[in-house]
Amino acid sequence: MSGKLPLQFADQVVLPVIVAPMFLVSSPEMVIESCKAGIIGSFPLLNARTVVILDDWMKRITDELSQVRTNEPKRRVAPWAVNLIVHRTNKRYKEDLELIKKYQPPIVITSLGDPSPVVGIIHEYGGLVFSDVSNLDHARKAAKRGVDGLILVCNGAGGHAGTINPLAFIGSVKKFWDGITILAGCISNGQDILASEVLGADLAYMGTRFIAASESFASREYQNMLIESTLEDLIYTDTFSGVNANYLAPSIRKAGLDPDQLQKKEGVDFSQLNQSEAKAWKDIWSAGQGVGTITGVLPVAEVVKELQREYDQAVSSLLEKRSK
Repeated sequence: MSGKLPLQFADQVVLPVIVAPMFLVSSPEMVIESCKAGIIGSFPLLNARTVVILDDWMKRITDELSQVRTNEPKRRVAPWAVNLIVHRTNKRYKEDLELIKKYQPPIVITSLGDPSPVVGIIHEYGGLVFSDVSNLDHARKAAKRGVDGLILVCNGAGGHAGTINPLAFIGSVKKFWDGITILAGCISNGQDILASEVLGADLAYMGTRFIAASESFASREYQNMLIESTLEDLIYTDTFSGVNANYLAPSIRKAGLDPDQLQKKEGVDFSQLNQSEAKAWKDIWSAGQGVGTITGVLPVAEVVKELQREYDQAVSSLLEKRSK
């Protein structure tokens, strides 16, 4: 485990993994089960549709993880994280920040804005701040804002993916950044986790693999589509949210649209989208380029066991090659 992670965090995880916060997908159950399995669980604060619901979720996560640590002191229970939108368009920013102060999540992941206003608040109670970045300009700005970690969102990621190759991105960022580095983008199995470490990442950011977790908010139809889809079923477009993201083409067809027309920006009848009440993220589903690795719906604990087996096999194989 990376020496850059605080000891209390490094000693709590079995794999250097963060389950990425996924809009409308990450549930409190997923967070709890991830942490119990020894990887960092997270969720977007806006997944809780009201502040009252969010208060209940954060209390539940805090209480249940505390109880597990008390009842099983030798068990590795990973820290949990929340994702806070720090952009001015987040109308619930102040209320959500108050709940962060109240429940003190060990890690706060900031997105879409300047993280500096919250860094001091989170550091005051001993938490860490990680910031999403998808290009070098954003990475340099975040590095100057006092954050503890940079999440490098590379090409191949689900959701709002970047366009930079992970080898190039992490190599360039390491020239000016010596803090915690988290790599995101098409990290789908244990071999990928090891590869991210070899590149210099301290943690791997995994989303798509966990959409098909039993504890996910994703519908069974969404999960089945993931299982049936391959890399060739993805489309990268800014049509639905104004920012480029990876979507499953079958879900676009299901919404009554032609994926082939989206790239041309012509002949797209968005009235069909409105009539069917399909909305980005709710009915038009996202996935990363590692979608082809998903073969079934499993509980988070089982997914982590698979990742651990794959990771251990990759380490053994690497050591065997080096010994020859």
